[in-house]
Amino acid sequence: MTENKHSNLTTRIVIGMAAGIITGALLQMLMSGSGDFIIPLYLFDISLKTLLVDGVFEVIGKIFVASLQMLVVPLVFVSLICGTCSLKDTSKLGRIGGKAIFLYLITTAIAISFAMTLALLISPGDGVNMVADTSFESREAPSLAQVLIQMFPSNPFAAFAQGNMLQVIVFALLFGIAISLSGKQGERIASLFEDMSVVVMRLVTILMNIAPYGVFCLLASLFSEVSLETFGNLIKYFLVVFVALVVHATITYPVLLKVITGLNPLIFLRKMRNAAIFAFSTSSSNATLPITMETVTKKMGVKNSIASFTVPLGATINMDGTAIMQGVATVFIAQVFNVDLSITDFLMVILTATLASIGTAGVPGVGLIMLAMVLEQVGLPVEGIALIIGVDRLLDMTRTAVNVTGDSMVTLIVGKSEKQFDETVFNDLNAAQNIENIDFEHLDKN
Repeated sequence: MTENKHSNLTTRIVIGMAAGIITGALLQMLMSGSGDFIIPLYLFDISLKTLLVDGVFEVIGKIFVASLQMLVVPLVFVSLICGTCSLKDTSKLGRIGGKAIFLYLITTAIAISFAMTLALLISPGDGVNMVADTSFESREAPSLAQVLIQMFPSNPFAAFAQGNMLQVIVFALLFGIAISLSGKQGERIASLFEDMSVVVMRLVTILMNIAPYGVFCLLASLFSEVSLETFGNLIKYFLVVFVALVVHATITYPVLLKVITGLNPLIFLRKMRNAAIFAFSTSSSNATLPITMETVTKKMGVKNSIASFTVPLGATINMDGTAIMQGVATVFIAQVFNVDLSITDFLMVILTATLASIGTAGVPGVGLIMLAMVLEQVGLPVEGIALIIGVDRLLDMTRTAVNVTGDSMVTLIVGKSEKQFDETVFNDLNAAQNIENIDFEHLDKN
């Protein structure tokens, strides 16, 4: 396969993303005149929205996301078992887990602290008048005790079916440890899982090659419905959160990586492009997990024994992007309601949001649940969340890309500290390019 025949995968994904945004905007313009655009067909008329937005684009986009999500549980289970089996000293799991959780919590605390500082400097809520009838019904978040209990599955097959990642991680760790302690029988089982891991990663590569089309449909569908008027009065809040997210991803993470490991942060950011684009398009760390795994292992050189644990854990508990949204939203809502927050309140927000990133792991609508918890902790009205829901969809895409970048950065740090890292692969700008493209015309072992 030559470069002339297949353009760079990243370039194709970016083209798909840009084309999707432009197509969505054009469709919105066409449908804005009379509410929709009717296409006359031979036997009947059909609206443009029905044919493309609710039809072709929605179907292909949802199939693409579902295909990525389909891989999450088998990939995490197989990879984590392979990683656990490869650790001769199973006591290392505790040390690896401790490092990962500590780094995830530290980066979350940094994220929300920076976000609140930026929001206080810019004051996005000054002059915004809240509509009197705004309301938001917050869902009750589980207690930390409940989360710890629910981490252990009573039925592992139910955990697989429901996609409960914490339970899948715990069961895979226990199963992997049991395999490593089972002698020759365990070695045979471990060999089977190693082969399965190769097959699953190949499936990831296949899906990456159809990604430009999936990304195009997802963004075309989204931008055909999202209007700038939706967040007209909240544009300042939107920009503050967006800038904070970009700064955290492009400055905070690279600086931490350089200081702790000495690795080149520019190489890290360059190799994160595909995973970040996937995360932006899908708005799901879990759906992007297969791509993140391939990025940190094949392109950055982290051994599977580390990545198979830290990446799924990060996709479950790492909430840096969400923490940034919470920090800015807390200041914004306080300013809207003319509530002065003390230094103690700010510290309480940082502590609550940081710990809640673990306590609400895996809960649907986790961002808004965590924000409701934070607001209640400092006495701010929870109904203020209704003000920012209109712009949250676009911000969710960006903060997911930030979360995925954080998962990879922590994985690199842990991998290097545990000497489970190949720096030659990391410094090779062409690493894994030979497996990114598949020649579907000549299916071989390329």
